[in-house]
Amino acid sequence: MKEIRIVATCKKGAALAKFSITPPLDVSVSKTFINIDQASDAPLVKQLFYLPFVKKVVLENSTLIVERFDILEWEDVIEEVAAQIEDFLNDGGEVLNVVKERVKVPVTVYAESTPNPSAMKFVANKKITDQTLSFENVDLTHDAPLARELFNFPFVKEVFMDENYISISKHDTIQWEEIVMELRGFIKSYLEEEKTILGPSFDSQVQDSSQSKSYQNLNETEQEIVKILEEYVKPAVASDGGNIIFDSYEDSEKKVKVVLQGACSGCPSSTFTLKNGIENILKEMLPGKVEMVEAING
Repeated sequence: MKEIRIVATCKKGAALAKFSITPPLDVSVSKTFINIDQASDAPLVKQLFYLPFVKKVVLENSTLIVERFDILEWEDVIEEVAAQIEDFLNDGGEVLNVVKERVKVPVTVYAESTPNPSAMKFVANKKITDQTLSFENVDLTHDAPLARELFNFPFVKEVFMDENYISISKHDTIQWEEIVMELRGFIKSYLEEEKTILGPSFDSQVQDSSQSKSYQNLNETEQEIVKILEEYVKPAVASDGGNIIFDSYEDSEKKVKVVLQGACSGCPSSTFTLKNGIENILKEMLPGKVEMVEAING
């Protein structure tokens, strides 16, 4: 690489000195800096502001114009400043930090209706999360930026996330046709820009607390119920934008309690689904052990 040389010139008694850079650098900007804070993205200019007599720096293509304070004359320091600039550039120092434009990752998001008229499922062609997440209100979104920003929309009531989709429940004061494109566009842009879904301090234990407590010390029947729910029921529920979690089993009444989340929570057809779907499956696969299924909305 050819060595960079600096030619310094100034008129006697002048406040301005000119430092020409040879060979010319690939800098096609004209920018004025009046303090070191403004030079955060201009390393060469920042170095000059460390000198106590530098008042202002103008960067023009391959030229630096430096204005001094009246505490000394340029003839006393100009050669030293030129040498400092030369050394900085020849040692690989940057004139300007190059801000790389974030490359958007192509993402497809489509909206899919669910059996719950108050919930819509937004499906992406990329993984969103490794865990099932349910946010009933904004207070649960600590270090969960995507969920928190979704609650900034006044019509969003609840947010539920699974592997590659987000189910959003809305308030009844607005119709889906008025907001679905806005939500779809927001989610698509958020994922394309690869913004944070869950931050490092997000506490997954808070999300899983009800489930983890219920799954401790399960008896044989409860383990069988959980296995059936996981293998046969959960995939179907997920396709509707929801989730099901085992809560408890009462042997005396042969009653199973489950938690419904996402689009299934508060769904008008959830009772039908329980009686004609989940309840029948458990009765058939665990004869004499299950007679009733009761849902708790998550």
